[in-house]
Amino acid sequence: QVELVESGGGLVQAGGSLRLSCVFSGRTFSTYAMGWFRQVPGEDREFVAAIGGSGRNTDYADSVKGRFTISRDNAKNTVYLQMNSLRPEDTAVYYCAAQYSGDYASRNGYGYWGQGTQVTVSS
Repeated sequence: QVELVESGGGLVQAGGSLRLSCVFSGRTFSTYAMGWFRQVPGEDREFVAAIGGSGRNTDYADSVKGRFTISRDNAKNTVYLQMNSLRPEDTAVYYCAAQYSGDYASRNGYGYWGQGTQVTVSS
């Protein structure tokens, strides 16, 4: 069974940076695509970024492109989301997700989810 544990959320001022981490366990990490999603209360969960199993393929939502970077360390079974130039509208609970899909950086079809970590950006 896949287990995902996120960390790194917190409170930051607009323009600041945070790095989220997600530790994967239970299966062979490099065979899973990983994604980051976020959700504001009362709204649908929103795709943020994805990365394929090797780390070569990535995809980003337009709203974060150029500010956020997704990466992974397959030796540490960990995926990261580096968030720079944060804005108040980035405030949300951020979720890590995994799917068995090889090297494709998918926006959909994730079956495994972490518990979420809160990111709050003050203006």
